[in-house]
Amino acid sequence: MPDQTHPPLPSSIDETIAMLGDQDYLAGRALGTVLFLALKMKRPLFLEGEAGVGKTEIAKVLSKALGRPLIRLQCYEGLDIASAVYEWNYPAQMLEIRLAEASGLTDRNRIESDIFSERYLIRRPVLQALSSADGRAPVFLIDELDRTDEAFEAFLLEVLSDFQVTIPELGTIRAAEPPIVIITTNRTREVHDALKRRCLYHWVDYPDAAQELEIIRRKVPGCNAALSAQIVAYTIGSIIPMPRRSWRLFAARCRAVMRLCPRRSSPMYRSFGHWIFSRTRA
Repeated sequence: MPDQTHPPLPSSIDETIAMLGDQDYLAGRALGTVLFLALKMKRPLFLEGEAGVGKTEIAKVLSKALGRPLIRLQCYEGLDIASAVYEWNYPAQMLEIRLAEASGLTDRNRIESDIFSERYLIRRPVLQALSSADGRAPVFLIDELDRTDEAFEAFLLEVLSDFQVTIPELGTIRAAEPPIVIITTNRTREVHDALKRRCLYHWVDYPDAAQELEIIRRKVPGCNAALSAQIVAYTIGSIIPMPRRSWRLFAARCRAVMRLCPRRSSPMYRSFGHWIFSRTRA
């Protein structure tokens, strides 16, 4: 009997696209293909694109669709291992040392083995992602990796290739099941090729007019059809690079929205057509 709490991984590209669509995320064939391969091959997925195109949302949708916890590492300048991977609970360790001294314990090896045990280990996002609960690996989102420095990228190489972390006091901690890793970057700087080679790559582009309209229909079901079309036209017009007065090119790119109208007499078609005409007649 299938587990209703934890849905299985999709078994095909079409199932992957349908799974995202069930969570109101519109994915094209290219994204569905690379995501299916990443899940099938248990490889990290490296998503690159402009800010606001929906890279982070993919990890959130995956977590919800697969019934797995989402562990997010938000990157920033100066991010270090203590904040991203692990650190020791120094106050608790000092207290344990004082208690050992008060009780007359003088065996330094025993004290050291006690204070450097997992009981005093504070797990940060990377180490949490390598510790699956109930045999279900989490979705691990490394968000905006380009904000960190090259030193942190170098540290991630071991995590992304072998899904393990080496802690000098404890040894190597390896994931029983590799987490589903999603890495995003806004391309504010180039990420090293050594890291990219460990991942499957996909460029997330802006949605076209038809996708924009469908997103509005799904996210804001009660939105007026004419207003939705105007919002889409304005958004697409602000994204597409073109001369200030080249509204005819703008109109050509917006025809995809008008083709979605069920009939030419619909209020949405007439309103949107009038809106475009008013901006192209000049």
